[in-house]
Amino acid sequence: MSNRLSNFLIPAIAVILGLLAGAIVMLISGYNPIAGYGALIEGAVGDSYYLGETLRQMTPYIFAGLAVAFAFRTGLFNIGVEGQLLVGWIAAVWVGISFELPKIIHLPLAIIAAGIAGAIWGFVPGFLKARLRVHEVIVTIMMNYIALHVTNYFTRHVLSDHRDSTPRVNETASLASPYFEQITEYSTLHYGVFIALFSALVMWFIVEKTKTGFELRSVGLNQHASEYAGMNVNRNIIASMMISGAFAGLAGAMEGLGTFGNAFIHTAFSGVGFDGIAVALLGSNTAIGVVLSAFLFGGLKVGALKMPIANVPEELVEIVIAFIIFFVASSYFIKWVIARFKRSVK
Repeated sequence: MSNRLSNFLIPAIAVILGLLAGAIVMLISGYNPIAGYGALIEGAVGDSYYLGETLRQMTPYIFAGLAVAFAFRTGLFNIGVEGQLLVGWIAAVWVGISFELPKIIHLPLAIIAAGIAGAIWGFVPGFLKARLRVHEVIVTIMMNYIALHVTNYFTRHVLSDHRDSTPRVNETASLASPYFEQITEYSTLHYGVFIALFSALVMWFIVEKTKTGFELRSVGLNQHASEYAGMNVNRNIIASMMISGAFAGLAGAMEGLGTFGNAFIHTAFSGVGFDGIAVALLGSNTAIGVVLSAFLFGGLKVGALKMPIANVPEELVEIVIAFIIFFVASSYFIKWVIARFKRSVK
């Protein structure tokens, strides 16, 4: 089976198996899976409002998935997407409330600030990995907590007068869209969805069509062979983590400038960065796969809010997502089943 076909079939089978396993759990728990999934679909794409909310939820998931996928493709495991997202969020809001500029300058400046903040946060584990061979998983996990408390401090003591939230960003730095509000019955969908889709195209181009992408993938596959071929392994490790961090920082910009329009005290992680790991895995670490996976996860998260209407707890969606990730992780077994099926047909 070709890699391209495998990248499509395995996630599709994983989703189907995850939904079936979730239905079994609903039946065992005394709930109606048909009613539950019906409410889930209606809550995700049932009308223009719900579709708008799904697309809005998909937007940061695309960036978080791209951040994880880019690191994966270069042999690194970035668990710090959540922290990079938070510093990108606070950086975007800081620019959004601190300057009075024309929108054509102000909005791009706030978005770029978020990407730079995420890249700087990704530089630290990249540098430690390259120079001291400190494992990036350990460093990025610890930096998530540093980011959580540092951004909370900035929110309360720097960007606001000891409040739990900052003022809203200036209109010139907002991603809010009156047009989307009209056509989606006042959902929170914003222009960030276009930036997310464009960023997926950028990742595909970098990884597949540039010399830098080739070097990054080579380093990920075999550092020793890459070094023997004359590539600067340490520089590529740092570059990979910084690019990954930039994608994560942009996810924060989508939340700070679009969905919420401000920054606020986080008593816990947003979860988007960690969900990005699942999005990347389901998307087979490819740009188009991440977009499709982000849409699915966005639909599951938004649609789950409708499930209690069918007397099905929305927490069951988390079980479905867990099953999907389990089956994606069991890709070797799925490949074996497909191979056995093909041999039996022949």
